[in-house]
Amino acid sequence: MNIQRFDSKEAMGAAAAADGADKMRKAQAARGEVNIIVATGASQFEMLEALTKEEGIDWTKVTVFHLDEYVGLSIEHPASFRKYLKERFEDQLPSAVRAFHYINAEQNPEAECDRVGALIAGSPIDVAFVGIGENGHLAFNDPPANFETEKPYLVVNLDDACRQQQFGEGWFPTFEAVPEKAISMSVRQIMKSGAIICTVPDERKAEAVRNSVEGEISPEVPASILQQHGDCGLYIDEQAASLLGKGGAE
Repeated sequence: MNIQRFDSKEAMGAAAAADGADKMRKAQAARGEVNIIVATGASQFEMLEALTKEEGIDWTKVTVFHLDEYVGLSIEHPASFRKYLKERFEDQLPSAVRAFHYINAEQNPEAECDRVGALIAGSPIDVAFVGIGENGHLAFNDPPANFETEKPYLVVNLDDACRQQQFGEGWFPTFEAVPEKAISMSVRQIMKSGAIICTVPDERKAEAVRNSVEGEISPEVPASILQQHGDCGLYIDEQAASLLGKGGAE
């Protein structure tokens, strides 16, 4: 894992986007196309904004896969990840992408897992843009995460810490309003990506960063699996890095 620390979220996001874009350009030069995964949440604001401004990418040859989505949430809901990605990413691109495979978990989440799972199975991922949750989750794989399933997407239960984060970030009016289930890309599917760009700002993520980077690889800290990836860059600001080298919790 290549860890890079920055003084600000803006510098962090710009660097993550630049490195990810470089990997995308190389994939396009080699194969004529590129497949990526994009995440959502407050941690991705700066990175996604910078990525939309990167030059030298032919977006008409880019296929985008959606990382996770709440079960039962309309695309019109302010917390919808489809809404987030369309407004903050797809609509900001200089041209339309080849395909954008959004997750629709409103009606039949199990069938939707099968649909998007079949699509990604035939599309090797060049770059996955992800984050780490306050509870150490990777996508919506809350602890203890399933490290074994080969299913590309699965329906998962969201733990209280994850739901509290979503409420705390202002996506929902109350804790009770946060859905209890979601569709998430599986850990193994994320780890199949050729490269992973992991962007994690803010002091509230400091313990999760420390546990993911310095702790044992464990389903109890899902993002710790990133230690095993051969090309994973972790981009953090000084606040998120504040506990590194200071040992684990008592």
